[in-house]
Amino acid sequence: MVATSGSGVWMRRLRRALARRPHHLMRAGRALGVVVGGVAAAGAAYAVDLPEDRADAMYHFYDGGGTRADGPALLIRKKIADRLSISGSYFIDSVSNASIDVVTTASPYKEKRTEYSLGASRGADQVGSRYDGMFDTAQHWRYRLGVTQILTPRWLMSANLEAVSDNGYLGNPYRVAQVFGTLVQERYPRTRSSRALKLRAVGDIGQGEQRAALRAEYRYFWDNWEIKAHTLELGYTRYFGAQWLGEGFVRYNTQKQALFYADNAQSETRYVSRNKQLSDFNDVSIGAKATYAAGKIADKYDIKWNAQYQFMRFRYKNFTDIRTHSLYSFDANVLELFVSATF
Repeated sequence: MVATSGSGVWMRRLRRALARRPHHLMRAGRALGVVVGGVAAAGAAYAVDLPEDRADAMYHFYDGGGTRADGPALLIRKKIADRLSISGSYFIDSVSNASIDVVTTASPYKEKRTEYSLGASRGADQVGSRYDGMFDTAQHWRYRLGVTQILTPRWLMSANLEAVSDNGYLGNPYRVAQVFGTLVQERYPRTRSSRALKLRAVGDIGQGEQRAALRAEYRYFWDNWEIKAHTLELGYTRYFGAQWLGEGFVRYNTQKQALFYADNAQSETRYVSRNKQLSDFNDVSIGAKATYAAGKIADKYDIKWNAQYQFMRFRYKNFTDIRTHSLYSFDANVLELFVSATF
């Protein structure tokens, strides 16, 4: 039995949203995805098990670096004729305060096989400020290709490639940059293309009735803004009785700056930004999650309650707090509470 986490998608989506947020007062996101799958194996063919019908309702809370964000999220996934799986999501996060740069400026397997997955989604943002109202838009396209290989009855490995295309207003109406010590409005390209390759290994390390799993993940990210990032994550999952599932994890991430990032630019360029998320930095996260299987309701809906907490520490290498003239760093706390129903 390989135990895996079901809420990782929400945390990844929250991290991406916080990383690219243009810091307007309210952000609403929506996405529609279609997933199809195929399986190939030597000498035999197997049917693909599409994701089960599922509904998730979540509340998330983020507090760190002068930014506080919270709000609800909803995900619904439905199979169609056992051939397609369609999912839709909607989330809103209300943002108070501003970041420092704004202030200062499964189941057991018995045979080896390979599984392929393909997906696509689209998102759209409305961008504005408290002074000008909504004045621009941004669109986001995301494409995913994955392959999973069962190595042994206890171990599996997967590789996933993701491509993202963004266009529209990708900056921040409140943020300014520094050029020769003078504050100027930051200037972003209106397009961005990025790629990410993720390798993941999961193994069942339990003995007898003690069901437990170990996982290791590596992710490499690069884009046409010349950002490069490496992420390593280790996690341990274990069942406690028939209804409780616990998980602990640690993550390390390091990033190289964008081409047009400058803490204090010493030349005039077409694009310039002092966004700390585009600088050189690293962060370390440690977290824990608990899941309680409440059982079926009306003999149809399988209900699970989930809670997750994560502590994050960020250290910036070439972004300074102009109030103290020292390199900036901060800690953050992330809390997730959500309930899921499969049917």
